[in-house]
Amino acid sequence: MKNGSIMNKQERIETVFLYGVFICYLLFLFKLLFLSRVSLLDLLNNQRTLDRSINLIPFNSIKEYIFSNSATIKNFAFANVVGNIVIFIPLGTYLSLFKNDKRVITNLQFIFIVSLFIEIIQGLLGVGASDIDDIILNCLGGLVGILGYKFLLFILRDEKKVRTAITILSAIGLLVLLYLLFVVRLRL
Repeated sequence: MKNGSIMNKQERIETVFLYGVFICYLLFLFKLLFLSRVSLLDLLNNQRTLDRSINLIPFNSIKEYIFSNSATIKNFAFANVVGNIVIFIPLGTYLSLFKNDKRVITNLQFIFIVSLFIEIIQGLLGVGASDIDDIILNCLGGLVGILGYKFLLFILRDEKKVRTAITILSAIGLLVLLYLLFVVRLRL
């Protein structure tokens, strides 16, 4: 009986930690996607000049990046493409972990809706560029996260072990994020 209560306590600690890291991830995502180019005060200032950029043609931005002759544009493009994929990997992983419905298509639809919503808000607020390619890349990142969860489940064969593995990966990810924000002073 005592062993069961210890496991329950460990599971509760894991759950609180995972939700805490997930909340930190969401705050980081909000800062990165909405406040990396303007401050919160500027965002709320109705006198601010809006800088809107909208691309509705799939793969247009990616194609421009690939065929550009400029090394600066290619470096920016690589960071943009990889960044849009990487920032949505955790969302796919956490959705798969937290939701009872673990179907790939259901979670991918949710990621698509979240990404679409973000691009619409960026367009309305005039922060960043609203780009269909970002939605495609965000969904690809989310899919990587979902498939990563499925892969861990295939390898470990136990949802509790997967949860523990994701807890460990989340702790490492949180440390890396804190290092980037405070030691490297990454300007987001």
